[in-house]
Amino acid sequence: MTFDPEQLGRSKADLVETLRAMRKRAGRTQVWLAQRCNMSQTKLSNIETGRITPGLVDVELILRALGAPPEHVTEVVALARLAHTEWQSKRASWRRGLEKRQAELAGLETEATTLRYFLPAMVTGLLATPEYIRAGLDHSPVDISRTVARKLERQAVLYDSAKRFTFLLTEQAVRWSVVPHAAMAVQIDRLVSISRLTHVRMGVIPLGTTVGRGPMNTFTIYDQRLATVETFTGRLVFQDARDITEHLKLFSFYEGHALFDDEARAALEKWAALYRS
Repeated sequence: MTFDPEQLGRSKADLVETLRAMRKRAGRTQVWLAQRCNMSQTKLSNIETGRITPGLVDVELILRALGAPPEHVTEVVALARLAHTEWQSKRASWRRGLEKRQAELAGLETEATTLRYFLPAMVTGLLATPEYIRAGLDHSPVDISRTVARKLERQAVLYDSAKRFTFLLTEQAVRWSVVPHAAMAVQIDRLVSISRLTHVRMGVIPLGTTVGRGPMNTFTIYDQRLATVETFTGRLVFQDARDITEHLKLFSFYEGHALFDDEARAALEKWAALYRS
């Protein structure tokens, strides 16, 4: 499926209008349709007025009850997936202020209990040293000092032993020289230190590992309810179960090629030593 940011913005309203129009064309009342779909009339009313966004199961039940032809089913299901996908542009984040973005991320991290991070290009803020964070913000038109402070505050969540974190980093992500060599060694030392937390799994995929699928994007999965995918110009937020399941499968695939525990720490320590030399 191709994601057009403008289309993402219209998709929820389009889905609501499409479902309502299909029911009316079929000559069915909300009460009749709700009964056929085994849902409350209140829920159906909220779907048709846009108060709630229907899940794919709800949409498929409605389409089946209305006897929609296959070509309409395909079109409306695609629209439903778009309705559960959000585009957040980087420029919009800058206009709002990256501090607000940090607050949103902190909220996601607080609510989730199982967090998975796939990092093919750079170290994520939760794992970064202050110098690394500051260097990564040099290109952003923001108050760097305040944003660094908020990112460092977020790192406290790493020490919540009720949560489970898995970080998968490629060797490129670990060794990409965002800061001078001495500071890179300190950054890698931090990864080693965090890897020793009992509720954190730190996996690394060394260069030369035979992996059949390329690491296209950074992505994060929060429990089994939301996934975010990073691009140069913004991020996609997926809430549809099928998209989340696909990212969980992809994460598991890369996880199977990673080194963990002592093997991962040995690789990290070797890379830190290269920077020190």
